[in-house]
Amino acid sequence: MSTSDNPKKPNLSEAEIDEIVIAEADDDSAWEAPIQVSQKQPNSVQIPSELAARVAFVANLHSEEVQDWITRIIKERIELEESAFSAIKRELVTKKVG
Repeated sequence: MSTSDNPKKPNLSEAEIDEIVIAEADDDSAWEAPIQVSQKQPNSVQIPSELAARVAFVANLHSEEVQDWITRIIKERIELEESAFSAIKRELVTKKVG
């Protein structure tokens, strides 16, 4: 809920908020307990070494970094799959209506 949604709290300007924060900066009791934030681990995909070698070869043919080439190819494939799915969905809707 934002402060504008809460009728009990006045709308403070950025300067007023800065003043409050500066005034309470050294007062530990004015602050909530610290929270722990962990960085999300990147997803990884395991592929057979033979396929990885083929990927590296083709990426090199296109003068691209392997990661960039894989990302581009996956995006292209997803777009094709989404397009095919949309076409089939439209076809099914047309058959139901007709």
